This record gives sequence, C-alpha cells and structure tokens, in this order.
Amino acid sequence: SANQHFWILFSNGKTWKEMRHFALTTLKDFGMGKRISEERIVEECHYLLTEFEQHKGKAFDNAQIVSYAVSNIISALMFGKRFEYTDPLLQSMVERDHEIIYLTGTAAIQVLYWTFLIYNVVPWLGRWLKNWRDLMHNTEVNKEEMRRIIADLKETLNPDICRGFVDVFLIRKQSLEESNIMDSQYHDENLLYSVTNLFAAGTDTVGSTLRWCLLLMAKYPHIQDQVQEEVDRVVGSRQVRVEDRKMMPYTDAVIHETQRYANIAPLSIPLKTSRDVTFQGYFIKEGTAVFPLLTSVLYDESEWESPHTFNPSHFLDKDGKFIRRDAFIPFSAGRRACLGESLAKMELFLFVTSLLQRFRFTPPPGVTEDDLDLTPVVGFTLTPSPHQLCAISREGF
Repeated sequence: SANQHFWILFSNGKTWKEMRHFALTTLKDFGMGKRISEERIVEECHYLLTEFEQHKGKAFDNAQIVSYAVSNIISALMFGKRFEYTDPLLQSMVERDHEIIYLTGTAAIQVLYWTFLIYNVVPWLGRWLKNWRDLMHNTEVNKEEMRRIIADLKETLNPDICRGFVDVFLIRKQSLEESNIMDSQYHDENLLYSVTNLFAAGTDTVGSTLRWCLLLMAKYPHIQDQVQEEVDRVVGSRQVRVEDRKMMPYTDAVIHETQRYANIAPLSIPLKTSRDVTFQGYFIKEGTAVFPLLTSVLYDESEWESPHTFNPSHFLDKDGKFIRRDAFIPFSAGRRACLGESLAKMELFLFVTSLLQRFRFTPPPGVTEDDLDLTPVVGFTLTPSPHQLCAISREGF
C-alpha cells in the first residue's frame, strides 16, 4: 500500500524511532557528511562532467543525467556500489521514483490517500482513479527491483566486509535471529521500505535542487558571473573541496537561496502532537497530525527582504560574508528533520561548484533569459518544468 511505501515518512512510534536511529547512525558510519562521502561525490562529479561535456555546448535536458549522478551517491551508501548511467536498472528506478513522487502530489491522490489513511472506508474508489493505479504499479515494480538488489547483496554477504547500509541491516538481523530474538524491527519488510524510501528521497530532493540552481544560473547570468569569479579566484582549476566553502560566501549564499526560492518541499511530512497544545489561539488535541507549511517560513515577508525574488543577498551581510538565517528550514525542523541534511549540503556544494567551474550555462539558441520558465511541476515536491540548457565549456578548465 502507499502508506507502507512511505512508512519512514508517515509512520510513528517504536518502528519509526528504531529505524530512523538505525538509518542515521549507519549512514554516518559509512561517511554521510564526512570525508569518505566527499570522495564519493568528487568521483561522481567527474562522471557527471564527462556526460555534460559530450553535448559539446548544444542544448539538452539535464534532468535524467543529474538524477543518475545524485542516485549514485545514495547507492554507494546503501549498496556499496555505483551504477553506470546506461544501466537499465538505475534508469528504471529513477524514472519510477520521479513518477511516484509526482503522482503522490496530485490532488486526486492526496484526497484518496488521506481517505485511506484516516478513515479506511472506501478502498473501491482506487480502481477508478488512473493515477492511483499508476502509483500502485510503480510502487510494486520498485519493490521487486529493490528485493532483487537486496537478495544479491544477501547472497554475497561477508560480515567482515560491510559494503553499506543493507549489509549492516542484514548482519544485525542475522545476529538477532541467532539470539532467538524474533520480534525485532529488523526484518525483510522494514529493510525493503527503508531502502526504497532512502533511495527515492536521496535522489529527488538533491537532484531537483541542483537542476533549479543550473536553471537559475542561466536565468540570471550576472549571478552566475559572480559565482564563477569566486570559484576562479578561490579554487582555480584544481578540484573543489568541501573545505573551500568557508572561503566562498557568495557561492554558498547562491546555493542556500536556491533552496529557499525553489521551495521544493513546500508541505513538510506530518508530525503528531505529543500533548494537548494551544497554538496561536487554536486548540490542538494530543495525537493530531500536523503538517508544517515550510513555504510560510521560506517566503515569510517579515523574515526575508524580498521573499518572492531570487536574491542571494538574503544570506550575505553588508561586507559580503555569509550569514545564517533562522527562517532557512528547507530540511524541515525538529525530530522529523531530513536525516540526510549533511550529505545533501555536501552534494549540492560539490556538484554546483564543479559544474560552474567547468561550464557556463545559457538558454538554448533563440531563447532569452526572460523566456526561461520558473513555473514548477507540482507533485509531492516542486521540480523545474521540462527545459533545455546549453553547458558551454569554459576556457582553461
């Protein structure tokens, strides 16, 4: 069911606590947000740059190739391997995840989903909604492909050499079973849903933000100029590293402003009140599902000088130094904040700077900057409308 597919987002209680803690500690052990992750991202940057280079400055849609590169980072953490961009398995998983995330955000699905989740009284309606049928089909196919990947890892499991998240989970499960502990959270279904959720979430959010950033650079060339001036001055032609970020306040501000302005997850995942509470004059009973509307903060006119404008100065002081803003919460907040935040920040910085170091992004011939459309495609997340850009190699890089 859909609520199973998104259990890591919508569940609560013992399962959610145990699996979130396990996911967070295990991914950190495998370098999430640390130097080992940086090396994987840097390696993937080279593959991505090569793909962009092959278009020789001609216009193309970068959506798929960006998604493949980002997917390989979470794949390395989950499975201990990367996929070639031509691998049909990678291509099909990424395509279906995009479709699932889009379908989950459609109005018809939202109405039916919450009818199921809250009242569970009209399951027959699903047969009459094509979007629901497509969502269920994509979900089932994805689960089968993930089962095959997990089965392959299980067959080659070596407790002395942990390749990634799946291996650690399987070893923990095996150890508990050997101790005759059979009612733990470490069973095949929880592993399957953990992997499918993390793979989808780790691909869609970063991939969409990266695409938004490249589109905004083409839309606002004067901002792209300033980023590239800073990259050239601080980094030159060598490989960009995470430690360079502290010396690149303008680039850092552009990435943060992209996350704020693109607002890719306007409606955060639901929280549940742990006690009765009165908030801004409204009484909310204990156990009520509450959806934080992140848009209300990211576009708050009392917090941002020009909330509806792409303006990197939101994150710069009068001296051009980077400043943090309390109202910057694209990863949500509290106990349900994105567990991959540190990895996402690292990916965005390294991918964005590596691409802008090597290429200048422009609209296709015959298309002006004003013609570039910033209207998002609305799904569970907000992604750029289909578009093409030119990636023109910069001299000396």
